[in-house]
Amino acid sequence: MKHHRSDDIAQLPSRFRANLINSVTGYKSCNLIGTKSSEGMANLAVFSSVMHIGSSPPLLGFILRPLTVRRDTFTNIKELGYFTVNLVSADMHHRAHQTAAKYEKDVSEFTAVGFEELYLDGFAAPYVAESTIKIGCQYKNHYSLAENGCLLVIGSIERLYYPEEIQDTDGFLRLDKTDTVAAMGMDGYALPTFLNRMSYARPESESIILPDGT
Repeated sequence: MKHHRSDDIAQLPSRFRANLINSVTGYKSCNLIGTKSSEGMANLAVFSSVMHIGSSPPLLGFILRPLTVRRDTFTNIKELGYFTVNLVSADMHHRAHQTAAKYEKDVSEFTAVGFEELYLDGFAAPYVAESTIKIGCQYKNHYSLAENGCLLVIGSIERLYYPEEIQDTDGFLRLDKTDTVAAMGMDGYALPTFLNRMSYARPESESIILPDGT
């Protein structure tokens, strides 16, 4: 088995190290974050760091790299106060990956890669029309991570759109039914296979597999 100590990791070539550390923690979410500038320019960027923060109130967060270069996503969120999170499906992942390219400020990634801007119910930020699961968020706060200068951006979930048929009776969403993609490292994409859902874990009883559609 391959074994690295922290000193070994620090000596690895930078791109090799980035690929290793970005992929070793497993599958990650794959989302497109949509924003709009105060001048009306729509922006779209792929993120693999969107995470659940809490359910009551509904909050999510994502990690943004240090503000040492132009970060249109963060600038737009701060200006407008809103953003959208759009899950990426298998037939979208080529175009979603291309949004990571460093386009000029006056170029919308929607147009550049061929996604359609969609505005729903008066929400200020653009959704991706092709995405089957869409989340509208309001900016709440951000926190600087002293360890590496990255930012944790927090948003409240204000809108949710998803196909009714993928929801179990207890609220759970079967993302596999929409071919939702998972990210692997910085440039890998996968379609995870759904195994099953398990009952709530309790010390006094063994968890069981829940029936489909619970």
